[in-house]
Amino acid sequence: MRPRFLTAVILSTALVLAGCATGGGPGGVDPGSEAPAPVTGTIAVFAAASLTEVFGVLETEFEQLHPDADVVLSFGGSGALATQITEGAPADVFAAASGAPMTAVIDNADAADSAIFTTNTLEIAVPAGNPAGVDALADLADPAFTIALCDPSVPCGAASEALMELAGLTAAPDTLEQDVKGVLTKIELGEADAGLVYLTDVIASGDAVEGIVVPEAADVINRYPIAVLTGAPNPGGGRAWLDFVLSEQGQAALDDAGFVAP
Repeated sequence: MRPRFLTAVILSTALVLAGCATGGGPGGVDPGSEAPAPVTGTIAVFAAASLTEVFGVLETEFEQLHPDADVVLSFGGSGALATQITEGAPADVFAAASGAPMTAVIDNADAADSAIFTTNTLEIAVPAGNPAGVDALADLADPAFTIALCDPSVPCGAASEALMELAGLTAAPDTLEQDVKGVLTKIELGEADAGLVYLTDVIASGDAVEGIVVPEAADVINRYPIAVLTGAPNPGGGRAWLDFVLSEQGQAALDDAGFVAP
């Protein structure tokens, strides 16, 4: 009888331990836990123009993970997007190319806080073949060249202005664009001899433009903040998108596009 009694005790102990290991509830589910809510519906993301290509990649990857979600991306100058948000435009997430536009949104109580998710730096961009022979930052201060820059009111323009000041130069722009893609388009079409864009835009343009490294640009870094908006129509979806951008998969896509982790 003693061996049979010991066997019963061992079996009883094993069952108790198994219940503890799986949470103790029926089927091994902890009664106090809940499965994460599914990500569904439209997720409206306002994002800086320089994020166009990489957020397009992330949209595809995110929707593969969440087939019942539809990410709708709206790109533009960060300042203009911030104004739209503070004036009541419905959006779930805002991703800016610098801190100032995000600060405006937070100060207006349209976001509680934000997280820096990546960084970027500037390069000189010239048309393929560099027909004007631009080779240095000083050429952007030379009226003999046709120069395209971002308007100082947007992050790429503020960074361009800071970069020129750091080098002791005064830019001589022939056109000021409302976002970095506007500058890039002028260069791609040969309507400008050169301009300042983000390194990531040079990479995204492929063979259409060439980049010229500016050593001083290492001291002018754009830090990109992201936030779920307080008036988000789909706050759960917005949080899922933000978490995805910050995830290992999201950061890998940003790295592939030339962005640098903060």
